Amino acid sequence: MTGRRRPSSRPFRAAIAALCTAVGASLLSGCGAVLSDKSDSDPITVMTWAPEGTKATNMPGMPAMAKAFARWVNDSGGIHGRKLDVVTCNERNDAVQAAGCAQRAKEDKAVAVVGSYSQYGRAFISPLEVAGIPYIGGYGLTQEEFDSPYSYPVNGGQAALLVGNGRQLASRCERTALVRPDTIAGDELPQLLNTGLRAGNRAVARDVRAPEDAGDYSKQATTALEGVGADSSLGTADQGAALENSCVTAALGNRTGTFFDSFRRVQENHPKVRIASILGGVRQSLIDSTGGTSSPLEGTYATGWYPAGDDPRWNPMKKVISKYAFDDNRIDPDDPGTQTTWIGYTVLRSVLMSLNADDISARTVRNALDNGHAVNTGGLTPTLRWGYDDTLHVPNYSRIVNADVTYQMVRGGRLVAVRKGFVNVSKILEHYHPGD
Repeated sequence: MTGRRRPSSRPFRAAIAALCTAVGASLLSGCGAVLSDKSDSDPITVMTWAPEGTKATNMPGMPAMAKAFARWVNDSGGIHGRKLDVVTCNERNDAVQAAGCAQRAKEDKAVAVVGSYSQYGRAFISPLEVAGIPYIGGYGLTQEEFDSPYSYPVNGGQAALLVGNGRQLASRCERTALVRPDTIAGDELPQLLNTGLRAGNRAVARDVRAPEDAGDYSKQATTALEGVGADSSLGTADQGAALENSCVTAALGNRTGTFFDSFRRVQENHPKVRIASILGGVRQSLIDSTGGTSSPLEGTYATGWYPAGDDPRWNPMKKVISKYAFDDNRIDPDDPGTQTTWIGYTVLRSVLMSLNADDISARTVRNALDNGHAVNTGGLTPTLRWGYDDTLHVPNYSRIVNADVTYQMVRGGRLVAVRKGFVNVSKILEHYHPGD
């Protein structure tokens, strides 16, 4: 139970109920009102955290989406009549702040942390485990989100995206370079991409490390081009032959757009090479801001977790945003952080509605999930369950239950699907071995 419970009024209500039965409810017009205690029940507290206002990746749409979801739920009758109270925390892309947000969740007696973003899994998972608080629908940046028994991921995280991106590019690219953050979380990305490339019988990618908060990536762009065959000592024709079937993919979060801008300038002196990314790096708002149909991102490949943003399965989320976000421009319905938050809260609502109104706590939420509570997300993911038999037991990612990805590309100024339905990469993930 969250918060401090008021003194119980059950004995009084029981007496009134008995009286109503004895003399007939029609004689006591107040019976129905007295028997209902929904209006004075404690709220159900949950938390969502994400970085905001930093020089690196910011995800303000995630806590904003959480607030809009709560307004919708509360306007629709709440959870068994109880209000859903969303507390937000600025994680600031900082390990100490991430741990602080987890501690605050404990202090606020949150029944779950939902739809959140942090690259500091080691900092926040341990406090949540000590407090017994489940972590539902995190963005999927860290290994801890996929091996902690208190974590319930709704997607395959960076692992599925990078493996899927490697497999997608393997069908087109003889040589690939990966530009990724020079961070602990970024260190695993090359191995994951290479697992997907090897599944398509391609060589490993050139690993290009980059600061996650830079304002210019010309140096990294040049290194990436050299890694896929650009050589200033070669003539244009020879360079063209080397680069014709080459690709450069970037996984720099919000800074991916900055990298592509630098890459475009550097590439002016070289034959064209195809560019790619994972969703979160390439998003519709970036395409629109860089020219739409004339955007230099036209033709870019992208790998995502969910259906493309124009898919009608997102309509329920968009209706909630339209009515309950109050024109909050932090929320981009095409952003995978916003989408993950929507799905995470869909899971939470389903679990809470399955519980007894007077027995909702972090423990009961966790028990319901561990015992195989199934959640239908309207086709945005497969049916989600976290029972023992539902996890895929991927090495180092034992909590993955959804290894589906989608293949998309920028076409006509829109991010659209290039393959119908989902691509399941669970078999490829089974061949992932850290350190290879």
